[in-house]
Amino acid sequence: MPIKDVFLPLVGQPRGPALAAIEKCVAVAAGLGARITAFALEDDVFVRPTVVPADPETAEAVGAREAGDMQQLLNAFVNAASRTGVRAQSRSGKVPADQIASTLAEHARFSDLTLVPVKSHDSRTEHIIETFLFESGRPLLLCPEQTVDELRPEFDNVMIAWDHSARAARAVGDALPVLQAAASVRVVTVADENTDAIVQSGTALIHHLREHGVYASFETAKVSGSSIGKVLGSWANSHAIDAIVMGAYRHSRLNETVWGGVTKTVIGEPPCWVMISH
Repeated sequence: MPIKDVFLPLVGQPRGPALAAIEKCVAVAAGLGARITAFALEDDVFVRPTVVPADPETAEAVGAREAGDMQQLLNAFVNAASRTGVRAQSRSGKVPADQIASTLAEHARFSDLTLVPVKSHDSRTEHIIETFLFESGRPLLLCPEQTVDELRPEFDNVMIAWDHSARAARAVGDALPVLQAAASVRVVTVADENTDAIVQSGTALIHHLREHGVYASFETAKVSGSSIGKVLGSWANSHAIDAIVMGAYRHSRLNETVWGGVTKTVIGEPPCWVMISH
C-alpha cells in the first residue's frame, strides 16, 4: 500500500534543530506525494492558587511562553508546507502532560506513517515513541535532530536490520513503498557467526523482496563485543545509509528497559532516518 497520509506530532520547544527537523519531515512527505497532518500539543497545567507573592515567572507567563512555543512550531510547519507545495493541514490542543503521548498515538492511527523528530537521549521523546509503537498500530519514521542538517529527504540507500523476528517482518511490509523506491537495499543481520540458519533467513527475505520489485543484497555484520544497536549505527554511517528499516522490541519492553537493547539504543540516538514498527 502506498504511503499517502502521514502524521507529524509537534511537542516541545522551537529550538533550531527542532525547526530544521520539521522542514525535513515536510520534505519527506512531499517526496512521498502524501498529505501531512501536524498536531501540536502543549501541557494543560493546573496551577494551585496561592496567597504568597507570585514568583516573577507567573503561571500566566509560563502559559504564554508555552503557547508561543506551540505557535512557533506550527508556523515552521506551515511555512515549510507552503514552500514545498505539499498538501497539509494542522491542528493544536491542550491536554494534561501525562496524556500527550497517548493522545498523539490515537491520532496517529489514522495515518500511514508517523514522522517523529527525535531529541538525542531525551526521556520525554523516548516515552512518546514507545507509546506510538505500542498504541498507534502504525510505523514510525524517526528524524534525528542531532544530525538533521546531514539528512537527505530521499531514501536512495536503505538498510534492513534483519533479525528473523515477526516484528522485523512487519517492518519490512510497512516499508515496502520506501524499499521499492530505493536505488539500493541491503539486508543486514548482526551476529557473531554467519550460520546456515542466518544465511537461509536472509536469502529467503531477498527472494520475497524480489517478488515486490526490490532487488536487495544480504550480508552479516559482526557484534565484536559491541551492542547490536551500536553496530547497526556504525554500519549505517560507514555505508552512507539514508534510512534503516527495523522492528521494535524483540524482547519485552520491561526487559529492554532494565537491560538495554537494540530498540532503546536506536530510539535514544538514531544514526539516520529510522523506519520502525512493532
